[in-house]
Amino acid sequence: MISALSFTLVEISPIDPVTAYVGGDSMATKEHREQIAEKWGLNEPASTRFFKWMGNILHGDFGTSQVYGRPVINIIGEKFKASLALMGVAWIVSGIFGFLLGVLAAAYKGSVLDKIIKVYCLILQSSPAFWIGMVCLLLFSVYLGWFPIGLAAPIGKTAAEVTLGDRIYHMILPAFVLSLTGISNIALQTREKLIQVMESDYALFARSRGERLWTFIKRHGLRNILLPAVTLQFGTLSELFGGSVLAENVFSYPGLGATTTQAGMSADIPLLLGITIFSAIFVFTGNMIANILYPVIDPRIREGGRI
Repeated sequence: MISALSFTLVEISPIDPVTAYVGGDSMATKEHREQIAEKWGLNEPASTRFFKWMGNILHGDFGTSQVYGRPVINIIGEKFKASLALMGVAWIVSGIFGFLLGVLAAAYKGSVLDKIIKVYCLILQSSPAFWIGMVCLLLFSVYLGWFPIGLAAPIGKTAAEVTLGDRIYHMILPAFVLSLTGISNIALQTREKLIQVMESDYALFARSRGERLWTFIKRHGLRNILLPAVTLQFGTLSELFGGSVLAENVFSYPGLGATTTQAGMSADIPLLLGITIFSAIFVFTGNMIANILYPVIDPRIREGGRI
């Protein structure tokens, strides 16, 4: 369905792949344009092109990028390696800190700490990722000079000369910005779920028996909010991928997000469609992993069984 929808949107869009390839001011003749269209199969009906395209995808052939002149699957694999470390670090950091902030806010509901965490999360939730990136870039790179302006490696070094420390140093600020965009949602959702648990009847009974707050949270609260937290954490993969598009452009980070923007701006249809399908598979895989982890986290859950 995603493949069909993506192909349809590209088909009805005003983008002309041939014009985008040769350039709007190009002196290419009509015959030259027709040769390009015939080479790419653009002279065939849309339905025929779609089924050919899907058939090639099922065989692992996503086509050839019009900008890079290389197979789309190779470009995606190369760029995804650069983005994987960035998104992985941001995903882990946002999950851990979001969960901890949500637990703290719920445990001290109504306190000054709770209000500070809520204001912090609401500001982040309403702030675009690119704006946060620019603010952090100005503060930590331009004014303080703690981190480089951008890129994934120092300028002037060859790939063989770039060390792991160089890559980590250039990745810290983009990963920090990307993690900030995911903390707020997880923290607010975790806070809400834990408050519901703490206001339940069995929670009031446990507290009336003299059970301490953090003892109750440890024994009962965490167990009841862990499954929603895992679901939400793996569900943020789509937001993380979308945020990486903006963050990588702000920091000129050569990952899959920046490549997505370049493919869209250059009307590189094969590359754009390939990234769209790959991102859908990426998000689906995350949701599937969360579903597999449910019975591991809570053994009472079994497929087709009862809790």
